[in-house]
Amino acid sequence: MPNKKTENSGLVSRPPVVVILGHVDHGKTSILDKIRQTHVAEKEAGGITQHIGAYQAESKGRKITFLDTPGHEAFSAIRSRGAKVADVAVLVIAAEEGVKPQTKEAIAIIKQAEIPFVVAINKIDKENANPQKVRQELAENDVMVEDYGGTVPVVELSAKKNQGIDSLLEIILLLSEMEELAAPMQTPAKGLVIESHLDSRRGLVATLLVQEGELKIGDWVSAGPAVGKAKSLEDFTGKAIRVAIASQPCVMVGWELAPRVGDTFEVVTSSAEARKISAASTQLGPGILFSEESIEPGEPAKKIVNIIVKADVQSSLEAIDQVLKTIKSEEVGYRVINFGVGNISDADVKNARASNAAIVGFHVSIDPGIKQAAERENIKIATNDIIYELVEGVRSVMSELLEPEIRRIPLGKVKILALFKGGDSSPRSGGAGKTQIVGGKIVQGKAVRGALIDVLRNNLLIMSGRLSQLQQSKADITEAAEGFEVGIRFDVLKKSDYSIAVGDTLEIYQEEKIKRSI
Repeated sequence: MPNKKTENSGLVSRPPVVVILGHVDHGKTSILDKIRQTHVAEKEAGGITQHIGAYQAESKGRKITFLDTPGHEAFSAIRSRGAKVADVAVLVIAAEEGVKPQTKEAIAIIKQAEIPFVVAINKIDKENANPQKVRQELAENDVMVEDYGGTVPVVELSAKKNQGIDSLLEIILLLSEMEELAAPMQTPAKGLVIESHLDSRRGLVATLLVQEGELKIGDWVSAGPAVGKAKSLEDFTGKAIRVAIASQPCVMVGWELAPRVGDTFEVVTSSAEARKISAASTQLGPGILFSEESIEPGEPAKKIVNIIVKADVQSSLEAIDQVLKTIKSEEVGYRVINFGVGNISDADVKNARASNAAIVGFHVSIDPGIKQAAERENIKIATNDIIYELVEGVRSVMSELLEPEIRRIPLGKVKILALFKGGDSSPRSGGAGKTQIVGGKIVQGKAVRGALIDVLRNNLLIMSGRLSQLQQSKADITEAAEGFEVGIRFDVLKKSDYSIAVGDTLEIYQEEKIKRSI
């Protein structure tokens, strides 16, 4: 039955577009996965063949489009450009944890977008789940759910046990009915870029969300500075399609330049018109290349790698910018301090030396003399003809700033039997010296010269140090086994108010530093 928007208007009802928001680890992905497993109609053998950032589910014969993007990257990018991406939001809150900082941020996003939403209280199967406390905390953050006298629907569910998923979908459909969602269909397509990347086999690929009209194979598409001709289209299952319509996510192959996540796209009449729009967009926003990521208040400071980027053409710089943004790390970031088109020059090397930067080049060369000068200055230079190898080079440089993982390797335990020098049997000695010589028996494992030592008293750590000398029968040795009595010179590594006492236990161990990578 046509609604008010579709009567005599040429508009056709369309499925709702839903975004799921909430605090980390509260179950957003689990809910999406459960919906995908139970409500996605498999169109071909094997079902969903790839992850494209958006997919469609069915409930009671009606389609729902879900945005499935890590960290809401597309949603945030689109919102920052003033476009509306979602019709309905789902605010996920874990029943045992309640409202957290990212929950509050999600509430602000939803209110700013002015879209209806439903609260999904997840993990109700947990022993310490407290859905009523969640409702109270929501009220304290100006979100009044229906059973608290407000207008916001709430559903309790357990994604793990597949409880409440159907109720959630019913509420989503109900909210979308109230919005009377409709769009023109028999017109050239318009919509949003959800994801964009370079595929080693197919070239530049973008996931698009059509918002109105029809996107067909052969259409010329303009998206900000990017231009493309739809050589092929796929639905979210990876199945080839010829047309994508409103509220339908699709993958388009045929871009000359990677479109930016969050940009709007539109189908135009010709290649010339697409290039005209692209040129105007490029002139309007030259500064958008390699923009620095914003740091939210309260976020820990990152170590930063400075980078200079050189490429053969402007479009390569655009592609590099897009692909570098896929590098995610909570500890290390990158800052492009300079970029340009052309071969790596002496000026680039001088700039890198002054700013302690690495130089990366794509489809460019470097004069041997300039390269030698860079090597003398210990400046890292990496040139590649494959964009993903370039990105891996940047990852490698960033990884060098990561603190190594410290792995503790237990070796043995020694029970202290005697004190020879520097020791004090009292609980507090008023300050231990730098070295203590003690005697003890190896009650477990082994003792190794050069190993680290934790001193335990009543199972509590009182001081730490290093086993700098090991003796057995007054002879220096490098290692002693369980059951033997040994003499140990203990070098204090950190000042302590304690000294080793008879009866203490020495836990002997080694530390292994493991290099981490991004």
